[in-house]
Amino acid sequence: MSIEAIFTTIPRLVTENYMLRGITLDDAAELFSFVSDKETMKFITPHPVQTGAEMLEIVHMQLERYDDRKEIPWVIVNNKNGEIVGQFHLHKLNLWHKKAELGVIIRKEYQNNGVMTEILRPILAFGFETLGLNRIVGDTFAGNTGSEKILKKYGFTKEGVMRQTDFDGEMFHDTVVFSMLRSEYAAQLKQG
Repeated sequence: MSIEAIFTTIPRLVTENYMLRGITLDDAAELFSFVSDKETMKFITPHPVQTGAEMLEIVHMQLERYDDRKEIPWVIVNNKNGEIVGQFHLHKLNLWHKKAELGVIIRKEYQNNGVMTEILRPILAFGFETLGLNRIVGDTFAGNTGSEKILKKYGFTKEGVMRQTDFDGEMFHDTVVFSMLRSEYAAQLKQG
């Protein structure tokens, strides 16, 4: 698939139980139902969206960044019932430097049920093989043991901790940075 094709229509990635399809403005209301939840968002942002209009504007901005080739935004859909179970995006995408960051929000009812375990492999394949990236970053608030566990499971390297990067109104949070390089991904493929 060419870069031109990727940035004409957001490609679908399909696994046994889930599908990643391009986000649309029509998804904003369903996304708002969980992106506005403080508990769901506790390891992502201290200030979740407050209104449906704000969510719509976020989706609009993600689609603009897609048009500018700076992001690929998907929704994660349950293949069995069609429910949106989360949102995933490759953001801070830079095709010249061949790098991107992972961004994911999973609906509370689907957390710790293997969604990321199932979708991360095709996402990495898309990033390294289709987009030709050299580096993919996953960063998370310190204390998000679930995200740290999945990143380590897939062979991401912990690069370090950025101290007190985010303020939630009461306290500062550290960010833990993980990354994977194309060479590390290729070595994993050879190992099987």
